[in-house]
Amino acid sequence: MRIAIDDLSVELSGREVVSGVNLLVEAGEIAGVVGPNGSGKSTMLRTVYRHLRPAAGRILLDGQDLWRQRPEVTARAVAALPQERGTDFELVVREVVAMGRTPYKRAFARDDRHDENVIEEALRRVGMAGLADRRFATLSGGERQRVLLARALAQEPQVLVLDEPTNHLDVRHQIELLALLREQRATTLVALHDLNAAVAVCDRLHVMKAGHIVASGPPDQVLTPSLLEEVFGVRATVTAHPLTGGALIAFDYGAGL
Repeated sequence: MRIAIDDLSVELSGREVVSGVNLLVEAGEIAGVVGPNGSGKSTMLRTVYRHLRPAAGRILLDGQDLWRQRPEVTARAVAALPQERGTDFELVVREVVAMGRTPYKRAFARDDRHDENVIEEALRRVGMAGLADRRFATLSGGERQRVLLARALAQEPQVLVLDEPTNHLDVRHQIELLALLREQRATTLVALHDLNAAVAVCDRLHVMKAGHIVASGPPDQVLTPSLLEEVFGVRATVTAHPLTGGALIAFDYGAGL
């Protein structure tokens, strides 16, 4: 499923925080959104998973306006892992993941064999099958993150919208999550703070600053030293990764601009 964001603007409390954004994610592609805090990344993503209605512009899924479709239709197509994540679920892990099956079920319907298989596979893919009967509230932040990702995967979406999915994860689980994103086939729009993770996992990057897209394209072409200085206010160089041969951003932590 292809995502095209067309001249999108979003207002919060009467103030425009996203302005004139045009953004593309081709079917099956992983597109990253990067930018400093307050640049509008999360606000823009919220319009894609229908948490915020745009003030202007359109979000097109395979050419169809997202906000003109019925919510139950888009709920089957788009799954989200937002930053604002509940921590007070009085449920066990399996029950939280089962919530991802809601768009496919009638009210009060029980899980069938297909639902159970999807739930088990989602738990396995995020490495949480062994904790399926644990209470969600007793998990660590990283474990909760993986359970909520499993809930999104259990939705069997065509589009994944992920807002800082590596938050709270240790290095090993960050790497595993990024590898999982590469393996799955859903069109993915993901906001990331870690620029090297964005380079490693994304097919395309969109850089935001002050509510605008200021650069788009392949990561190794977009994240130049001059852009990193202009947008993020840091000195850096882009070199070859010694293990993968891909791009690696090396920051000057001792420099003042």
